[in-house]
Amino acid sequence: MSDEPLDPTPGPALALADELVGAWGSWRPTMTPDARRVAFVSDRSDLPQLWVQDVVLDGPAPPARRIHLSEDPVVSVSWAADSRWLACAVAAGGGVRTEVWVVRPDGTDARRIAGEAHEHAELGPWTRSGHRVVVTFPATGGKPSRAFLGDPATGRLDPLAEGGLLHVLDVSQEERFLVVVDGERGQQFAVVVDRLIDEHQPLLPHGATGSTDVALLRPAPAGDTGPVYVYLASDVGLPRRQLLGMPFGPNGYRGEAQTLAARDDAELEFVDGDDAGTLLLLVWNVAGASELELFDTTTRERTPLRGMPGLVATDPVLSRDGRSVVLGVEGPLRPRELWHLDTATGEWTPVTHSSEPPAGDLVVPVLETYPAHDGLTLTGWLYRAAGEGAGAAALYLHGGPEAQERPTFNPLVQALVAAGVTVLAPNVRGSSGFGREFVHADDVEKRRDAFADVLTSAGHLVARGLADPARIAVTGRSYGGYLVLASLAFSPGVFAAGVDICGMSDLTTFYRDTEPWIGAAAVSKYGHPERDRALLEELSPLRRVEAVDVPLLVVHGELDTNVPLGEARQVVAALRELERDVDYLELAGEGHDYRRAESRRQLLHRVVTFLGAHLGTAA
Repeated sequence: MSDEPLDPTPGPALALADELVGAWGSWRPTMTPDARRVAFVSDRSDLPQLWVQDVVLDGPAPPARRIHLSEDPVVSVSWAADSRWLACAVAAGGGVRTEVWVVRPDGTDARRIAGEAHEHAELGPWTRSGHRVVVTFPATGGKPSRAFLGDPATGRLDPLAEGGLLHVLDVSQEERFLVVVDGERGQQFAVVVDRLIDEHQPLLPHGATGSTDVALLRPAPAGDTGPVYVYLASDVGLPRRQLLGMPFGPNGYRGEAQTLAARDDAELEFVDGDDAGTLLLLVWNVAGASELELFDTTTRERTPLRGMPGLVATDPVLSRDGRSVVLGVEGPLRPRELWHLDTATGEWTPVTHSSEPPAGDLVVPVLETYPAHDGLTLTGWLYRAAGEGAGAAALYLHGGPEAQERPTFNPLVQALVAAGVTVLAPNVRGSSGFGREFVHADDVEKRRDAFADVLTSAGHLVARGLADPARIAVTGRSYGGYLVLASLAFSPGVFAAGVDICGMSDLTTFYRDTEPWIGAAAVSKYGHPERDRALLEELSPLRRVEAVDVPLLVVHGELDTNVPLGEARQVVAALRELERDVDYLELAGEGHDYRRAESRRQLLHRVVTFLGAHLGTAA
């Protein structure tokens, strides 16, 4: 549903937006044990789909082959350790819920093994043998999360584990040991499960604030007393996410957790390891940019990997023999591409290519640092429009709030800059990548401090002489969309316009209507829907909608069940009842993420045109 047609004769900024929407990339790589074939997700055919390609290091990249599963977008893919199957997560109907499919690498025997009848099923890891894959059904209807081992040949699902908000991070080769995490956002606890004797061993202090996002089970390093080792990327009880190691074994043996690698200026984002447990790949997040290292588990020597052809690394995979890395690489001038790294020589070779965006018209952002109202250090990526003096500007607020603004390929921001709008994309408190205290600095009753960070970010643009105080807009998606509404409702008079993309308008109705597992995990971040109801009502922009007195554009996906569609419709209805200036774009067939090129084109056209009209710039 849309209130206005697209401009049939777009100006330079909208023409650039069309080019950027058409720019496609590749991501979520997974490879065979011999590192000679890679499977990945790519939107080169408009919709994200599954592709398979040979890895050639001494010549031009061969053509990729698309493997058809269904008409729905593919979210992720994982190659079995025995090379015989691929497992994929597919967005059912294009929405939030996913199905798990398996398929042979040649495209035969494709079948859905979980996620029927609108039941959400999450794809987990393969066993190290490659014979079975983890499938998890998250908590819903009063039932805990339930994990199963799925047989790709028969579709049979055998019970594996269950828990409140459980996720299986790794399974040992013989399927005896599991590493699982459970708990609400930012308060997860990790355990090793010995399935043979049905025993659970905690890995880190239970009850400590922090999260564990990655865990690997590998043979213990040479000379270690434990037969098995678990490696974790965690910030539980720690200032920043770092690499921890712990030996364990059968019959309840458990050693002490040790810090193996840490940095004061960065957080550990990804870890992968070879089959022998002798080599780990570490990816560090340094204020949004990525730095790679190899870690020798026996000597604990760390070797930096230089020359990455981009600023941000995503979804790295270390080959089973430790000789190869395949990962996604992106930056502000190009969409995601896949690259191969030879760990012995340090040589980088492209695996896939992306489309060619108009790099000459794009802007490389600069990292800004400035103090918050309480002295906390904030950062933001500044995309400066051409021209001198203070002009039109906008904030772009990311979701999460635990996400992080990074120097990646962002067509919306680039189109706004081309239209003459300087954009600051801040990391307000609650963002990841800056340590455990920062990511929890907006929890529950501290939400207003995040509101203040938005105002501080706008003030920074003015203080730098980059923005006319009367021509600043606030834009954002998901939690960032909620911050847009909160800024307009709780701090009227600061912004000239707002763009809310799939944001929450009322935290109480969000809890009522969102997916059960999403709401259950959010309690530690936003508050409990019953115990903290008064606070949630107080922090809901819809309860102060009469204060929104500047033009607002609301965008939402028809099939969004993460932040449900009602969050958009109710704030639009309330503003129209008050006869306020509100525009609404509802994207058919889209969920929380907009995966179709035409949907993204509608979004960019509407935002650029809307802000152009209200900030006095040309689209």
